[in-house]
Amino acid sequence: MEFGASSRVLNPNQRSLFNPISSYHKSIGLFCSYNPHHPSNVSFHISAANSRRDCICKAIVKDNSIKSEKGKRMPGEYSHDFELTSLTALSPLDGRYWSKVKDLAPYMSEYGLIHFRVLVEIKWLLKLSQIPEVTEVPQFSKEAQSYLQGLVDGFSMSDALEVKNIEKVTNHDVKAVEYFLKQKCQSHPEIAKVLEFFHFACTSEDINNLAHALMLKEAMNTVIFPVMDELIKVICNMAKDNAHIAMLSRTHGQPASPTTLGKEMAIFAVRLSRERQDISQVEIMGKFAGAVGNYNAHLIAYPDINWPQIAEEFVKSLGLSFNPYVTQIETHDYMAKLFHGIIQFNNILIDFDRDIWSYISVGYFKQITKAGEIGSSTMPHKVNPIDFENSEGNLGKANGGLSHLSMKLPISRWQRDLTDSTVLRNMGEGLGHSLLAYKSSLQGIAKLQVNEACLSEDLNQSWEVLAEPIQTVMRRYGVPEPYEKLKELTRGRAVTRESIREFIEGLELPKEAKTNLLNLTPHTYVGAAIELARAVERAVNLVNGFKALGNDG
Repeated sequence: MEFGASSRVLNPNQRSLFNPISSYHKSIGLFCSYNPHHPSNVSFHISAANSRRDCICKAIVKDNSIKSEKGKRMPGEYSHDFELTSLTALSPLDGRYWSKVKDLAPYMSEYGLIHFRVLVEIKWLLKLSQIPEVTEVPQFSKEAQSYLQGLVDGFSMSDALEVKNIEKVTNHDVKAVEYFLKQKCQSHPEIAKVLEFFHFACTSEDINNLAHALMLKEAMNTVIFPVMDELIKVICNMAKDNAHIAMLSRTHGQPASPTTLGKEMAIFAVRLSRERQDISQVEIMGKFAGAVGNYNAHLIAYPDINWPQIAEEFVKSLGLSFNPYVTQIETHDYMAKLFHGIIQFNNILIDFDRDIWSYISVGYFKQITKAGEIGSSTMPHKVNPIDFENSEGNLGKANGGLSHLSMKLPISRWQRDLTDSTVLRNMGEGLGHSLLAYKSSLQGIAKLQVNEACLSEDLNQSWEVLAEPIQTVMRRYGVPEPYEKLKELTRGRAVTRESIREFIEGLELPKEAKTNLLNLTPHTYVGAAIELARAVERAVNLVNGFKALGNDG
């Protein structure tokens, strides 16, 4: 199960809109003039081109008030002429990191929001045509259905810009979509007869909540889940490949009972997979109940229709779960649950990043160098663990945004306020920083090379860790004060192989038990770690594959 079967797939033309930065970012032309000594003298001029490929954003800053030391105005002016590019974008997601997160743009951008609004409006008109009691909207011919579906499948950047131009007049983004569709369909003789049934009995939030739900579902299923799954699989491979490599554990930063490198990686694979599965169980909800959730207008227009049932059928037809008890807005509780799940996945990955960083620091991993890369501008020898540091930093940034979303969105005054609207526009930021972090971790893992010599040397210097098995065997065979005797032998003292063997030889133990202890080394005292690491795939259920988000219905 994914977040349900995908309700739509981008065609190649739509996907190509988001490949080069100029295709997505040159959508608005902006001119700004500002005099710092006259703050009110600020003007913005926005223009949108008709072509999705020829849109320019410019910011020009002019300062005519530069003065000399004596306070005299200097001749000339100081100006910068900027276009929106990777160098001038305010958000690093839209600038420096665009190439790594652009796959989210078709779903989480303003373009994506408009596209899904168009989809919902058209699907609703088609649904109305299937309700026998709504005689004013007869069943559409196959040709008319194909025409309407073509508006969804062929939706382009030019279409989105056209909607934005309409919005400049309406100052209402959802109404602009309705007017756009009426314009597109007024030349079609069959659909033109029912133009006023676009947006029939809808409040804007009927359209918006479904659009946001589809944005999340498609972004998670198409972009986020595949990278999460890749990360889990790569860590699983780390667990299996290194299942047998003994490693000194550290609890409280001090040497502790040995484990294996693979088993420690298996822990993270299982933790991440559990959270990934929990996220996939979140029901992506939708409402379609009118202005305050009671179908008031619906029942006035058509009192004999079971509108709650119609709404449920419609929402489920989009691959979403139906929320029957709402105000003007869908309550956003599922979003809070989803974002909390992603936050927890990210927290686990932060734990992984920090552990790998530490293992690199003590020499357990080497990093494969790349020709031309520089670790430090002044220390030539350095190969810094920058991928894991970048991942950790972006996971923190993602969690900050997602935490605000999850705490704010379920709260709305009375039947609604508008605070959720602007906040919802930032969903892509949290997902974007998460995606960037996942890719950074993957990039870092690909550079890792196990330094078995260092791992082995640490174990050779830590014979004191055998105090645990020795005193445990002593307990079994009734040797008095086993813990106290091992404490006296090991605590605050240098412990060597020889001192351990001498201690064991002096114990009154059965011959077999004594022989087993004499054969024990820090390298072999790893318990079931090897078997646990090798069985990791069963624990994360890779055989059956991961689930995705949404309604199966």
